[in-house]
Amino acid sequence: MNSHPGGEAHTRRMLSLAPLKAGARILDMGAGAGETLALLRESGFDAVGLDLSPRSPSVTQGDFLAAPFPDGSFDAVISQCAFYVSGDVPGALREAHRLLRPGGLLLLSDVFFKAPAPLLSAAGFTVLHSEDVTPQWREYYLEALWREETDCCSLPRGKCDYWLLIAERR
Repeated sequence: MNSHPGGEAHTRRMLSLAPLKAGARILDMGAGAGETLALLRESGFDAVGLDLSPRSPSVTQGDFLAAPFPDGSFDAVISQCAFYVSGDVPGALREAHRLLRPGGLLLLSDVFFKAPAPLLSAAGFTVLHSEDVTPQWREYYLEALWREETDCCSLPRGKCDYWLLIAERR
């Protein structure tokens, strides 16, 4: 499992930082090949994955910017490397907020071109844990470039960082 920086170890770290109980209902926004989804299910969570272009039959096809679930459907939302590529980070945060029950948790790791805390606050979240894991992202991204698995020209110019964030829906 390495379709995002840090792979399975990174996902397990995110889960260790979030006080989630077994059986919690979790949505993986941008589930891709379903690697995180499988890990969540193996860990005892009731997990659902959503992606525009799923690469696994376990992942539901759909736009996580307009997810097909009622308000407050989930105890947690996890997303790794997907909010930025959606092209609408504020919209993704608003949709995660809508999908979470009050007090629900957002487990997010992604690229940010400005400090993420104000974006999360504006979307109705309180940041519980914030960790700059940019070195891990740089290593991952350079390996992807080396393997010709990504297009470096699609990133806007400017300094960016990669953050691991755990936030609570207010």
